[in-house]
Amino acid sequence: MEEMASTPISQNNFNKKMQPYDITVKNGTILTMDQTGSILENRAVHIKGDIIARIGDDPACEAREVIDARGGLILPGLVNGHTHAAMTLFRGLADDLPLMEWLNHYIFPVEARMDADFVYVGTLLACAEMILSGTTTFCDMYLFEEQAARAAAQAGMRAVVGEVLYDFPSPNYGELKKGFEYTEMLMEKWGPHPLVSIAVEPHSLFTCHPDLLIRANAMALNAGVPLIIHVAETESEVAEIQKRYGKTPVQHLAALGLLGPHLIADHAVHLNEADMERLAEHGVKVISNPESNMKLASGTAPIPQLLTRGVIVGIGTDGCASNNNLDLFTEMDMVAKIHKVVSLDPTVMDAETVLKMATIEGARALGLSRITGSIEVGKKADIIVVDTHRPHLTPMYTPYSHLVYAAKGNDVIHSIINGKVIMKDRRVHTLDLDGIMAQAREKATLVEAWVNGG
Repeated sequence: MEEMASTPISQNNFNKKMQPYDITVKNGTILTMDQTGSILENRAVHIKGDIIARIGDDPACEAREVIDARGGLILPGLVNGHTHAAMTLFRGLADDLPLMEWLNHYIFPVEARMDADFVYVGTLLACAEMILSGTTTFCDMYLFEEQAARAAAQAGMRAVVGEVLYDFPSPNYGELKKGFEYTEMLMEKWGPHPLVSIAVEPHSLFTCHPDLLIRANAMALNAGVPLIIHVAETESEVAEIQKRYGKTPVQHLAALGLLGPHLIADHAVHLNEADMERLAEHGVKVISNPESNMKLASGTAPIPQLLTRGVIVGIGTDGCASNNNLDLFTEMDMVAKIHKVVSLDPTVMDAETVLKMATIEGARALGLSRITGSIEVGKKADIIVVDTHRPHLTPMYTPYSHLVYAAKGNDVIHSIINGKVIMKDRRVHTLDLDGIMAQAREKATLVEAWVNGG
């Protein structure tokens, strides 16, 4: 899978041809998250259209809109690498259960009752939560994903979405044949969109026959889009795949010809040494979801070992039914600490490494690092500002440390996505939050009735 292209643009070309700027974010410390890891104190980011035009001072130029960071941190928007966005409407439903019981007795039965509007409202609610906590890009796998795409576009968020495919009939498209047709429709309709792109997303190895996986892989390769699948999330999954095929999940993927740089493996918790070597050898990307894995007692993914082998790893929250939030700041804190306690080594998963996983490495995992994930001239303007004038962020010795171990999502005060101010001073401009929450409460009454057999 090739990354989406962007044309490099020099600062001089912008200065000569494209004045004034549309937006300037000034008076902050910029964490570029670029290859050099530059931290630029008391600098500005200048935006023209949807592009970062200049980084640094430009006193000769004025912008149509100036955002004062007030000494805070300016950094790329966070990338949530794995979500089931509409599951915001299942938040708190059937907590404290094993994964398979949770799925088979609660989630799958209520999902069978959902419709398009349910997913639309749930995804709008998710977008509101993510914008308010600093996420500018997310990757979603769920049902009725046309509605997820609609919601992301309305919210002004960057998103990779894909309709979940599995062996049994879907409440959206019915039989599997229609699922592939639905995915084709999504690619045709949303392919040209500036914010929304499409992936092919079979659910998992235990819900997808080999023929389904082979066909999905061919579709993804032919279209040049990611292939995304849950892999080795639980010990019971590994045991089931071993029983069916005599292989580990990664071996099974290899035997089917699915391993490659286009493949994104969500969770990847239960891997042996040979599995990790295979993932690295084939350039497979991994999205780790530590809070969901902890809550469902699925285990801890071997992320430090994968990073040592050069595997690109991003961070996801998973769905709100198994997390129960979409705040990547709390997820970063968890991904750093869980590996320290598992390894009994306080030096693993340092703060800078973890912040990269939530920004540039997350974008790289999704195939978007040429356009987002770092603050660089020529990239799309996906930028957030973190207010550091707060007791829990005072004093500040190392920005990386504060962002991973101390900051929370509600410390984000401004968000710019694709060159548009989506949130300013904690006010979301693209969504009616009160209206969305009211609709969510109405949907919750349906969920309660479904759970109780109504």
